[in-house]
Amino acid sequence: MKTDMRRGGAREYAREVVLAAVRGLVLSLAVLPFGVAFLVLTLLSLAFVPLGIGLVTTPWVLTGVRALADTRRRLAGEWCGIRIRTAYRPLPADANPWSRTFGMLRDPQTWRDVLWLPVDITAGFATALLPTVVLLYPVQGLMLPAGLWRAYVPHGGGTYRYAFVPVSGQATAFGAAALGAVLLALTWRYPPSLLGAHFRLTRAVLGSPHGELTERVRVLTETRRDAVDTSAAELRRIERDLHDGAQARLVAMGMDLGSIEMLLDKDPQQARKLLAQARRNSAEALEELRDLVRGIHPPVLAERGLGDAVRALALRLPLPAEVTVELPGRADAPIESAAYFAVSEVLTNAVKHSGADRIWIDVHHAEDTLRITVTDNGKGGAAVGAGSGLAGVERRLGTFDGVLAVSSPAGGPTLVTLEIPCALS
Repeated sequence: MKTDMRRGGAREYAREVVLAAVRGLVLSLAVLPFGVAFLVLTLLSLAFVPLGIGLVTTPWVLTGVRALADTRRRLAGEWCGIRIRTAYRPLPADANPWSRTFGMLRDPQTWRDVLWLPVDITAGFATALLPTVVLLYPVQGLMLPAGLWRAYVPHGGGTYRYAFVPVSGQATAFGAAALGAVLLALTWRYPPSLLGAHFRLTRAVLGSPHGELTERVRVLTETRRDAVDTSAAELRRIERDLHDGAQARLVAMGMDLGSIEMLLDKDPQQARKLLAQARRNSAEALEELRDLVRGIHPPVLAERGLGDAVRALALRLPLPAEVTVELPGRADAPIESAAYFAVSEVLTNAVKHSGADRIWIDVHHAEDTLRITVTDNGKGGAAVGAGSGLAGVERRLGTFDGVLAVSSPAGGPTLVTLEIPCALS
């Protein structure tokens, strides 16, 4: 079993190496044409600003440069996990060409984008091509004995030099192949890190020193707005539940008590029936109030903490669930509440949509982070998007700087990870 795992790991790493080389080749082929084209267009457009033509063309050209830079930022995150933050200043939607042009030119991030273009078509091109060269050059040496050396040696005779090995015939081609094997053994693991070096160079030029603060302000603004909307919706739900449920039963019970008061002397039998009905209404109203309170803040959460509250959730599921809890203390009440309802929403989604027959829940705290994973063996395909329950979970966690990660390939399994930075008491 361990041997199979090692082989699988080796195959996976070899796939990453080849993929990094291919991605580096794609980048290098795209860097020069797009980078040179946008650099020339930017310089020409800026030169024509005094003539008035540039007032019209500059916003369009700089928007294209921004789109090119955004594409590189996105690839840095998707391919190498390198996040490049931005801090573009917003422009009014109804800005005239003059305001739009000089608004973009006054933005420091715009000049970082423009400065990035010559860097990208020089050092960026070299670092993008390097992962491919590091992998393909040794492979080329290995292929020389198969007759490839003849393509490099002139027909009239001569020598092709592979590194420091002169290749003029089949024997020397095998010598070059041996060198290629040594080079491949030494360098085959480097393409992923070399591709990362390209994106780190990109981050050094494109990244904003204030990007993290700007992103933080943006996230806080969005989560505050979402929190306000969520709170307003929750208040409306509570009001509706009280009006349609407990309040209606209490009104009916009051009417029954009035009728009982009038019937006590005239029709004691009917009064007893109404009294029994009033007692049932009071019991039902009390149960609905308990359900309502449980929906606001479950008693088990307040009394016994997040771990037992999650266990209680699992016991109510129609599927078998295995819960593992490792919490040496308790988080603040708002964080426990957010985590509880987030887990509840994730479990509801799993029961409704996953088609799973088993669920695993793991709750633990490490490195000042509360981390909860919910795994099911269903059909997969879950995604965070508009209208999905997971989008609501993401907004709920964002209020506390929390994050939601979803891994759900087609065919399953689905792994949902919730993380909230916090300290335990």
